[in-house]
Amino acid sequence: MKISCAFATSLDSHEHARIAETLGYERAFFYDSPALYPDVWVQLCRAAERTERIVLGPGVLIPSLRHPMVTASAIATLASIAGAERTMVGIGSGFTGRLSMGKRPIPWAKVKEYALVVAALLRGEEVEWDGGIMQMLAPTDRYAPARPIDVPWVVAANGPKGYGVTRELGAEVLTILVPNPDFASSVILDFGTVLEDGEDPGSARVIDAAGHGLSVVLHWAVEHGVIDELMPERGQEWAAAYDDVPREKRHLALHDRHLVAVNERDRPFVTGELMVKGGLALTPSEWRDKIAKLEAAGSTEIAYQPAGPDIPRELEAFAAAVRA
Repeated sequence: MKISCAFATSLDSHEHARIAETLGYERAFFYDSPALYPDVWVQLCRAAERTERIVLGPGVLIPSLRHPMVTASAIATLASIAGAERTMVGIGSGFTGRLSMGKRPIPWAKVKEYALVVAALLRGEEVEWDGGIMQMLAPTDRYAPARPIDVPWVVAANGPKGYGVTRELGAEVLTILVPNPDFASSVILDFGTVLEDGEDPGSARVIDAAGHGLSVVLHWAVEHGVIDELMPERGQEWAAAYDDVPREKRHLALHDRHLVAVNERDRPFVTGELMVKGGLALTPSEWRDKIAKLEAAGSTEIAYQPAGPDIPRELEAFAAAVRA
């Protein structure tokens, strides 16, 4: 199984991508949530200038956040630095990028339309969008790489509509928690930390490094009305921690430090026991067992997202554990 990484894009992500490359990670996905993180394309281009081998791309961009011409130009700029062979494009309907701004994900038909338009622009074609005909006009001597620009697409999908669009686009699939074995390239996004010998999974270090993974699962569960199934004993108590926030602003509190750290409302519920149960705080051998099961279930690549104050340590420990 391929070993890749994913970053909650930070001001240091370009350096973390460089470190990941030295450790043998094959690809680096940079999250694209403007309300939460710095500009993904700026950081991807900075990473491209510091690396030579690792494949780079947004994981994942949200169509409603940028005009397709803006996205096509950004892809072309990244390809001009890294080369098309080191550029990928992840796209999704907006689980984080839209929810963090109080909006629901966009329809999958819109995701498909957007991806097709951007791909056509990268081929140098004329396309219609919003009532106008447009084409990438930048000269290919000093202003853009030669067209067509052919890059792989990865679709973040969970459910039949998303999977259908992934197939129609001929793209790779990216899932969270549960692999999809129906695709030749099936990437799974995962979180957590590698425990040291005898380390307490409820220690401050472990919570700093892996608690973000449990928080996002809890947030997903409350958004989808399954918190009692995931956390039968304290699920409603956790959800009630946000009751004092007006409903129209609750998404702001839910996404505080999303996929970066554990916020104060979540902290009482993020325990070592739950992180072990959720596969987020594991020993090296337990990580190898987990990855073997993911591979047997259909995953062809794991995109590991480190967090906490020492991301280089997390990248190094994970790479060492899974390759031991």
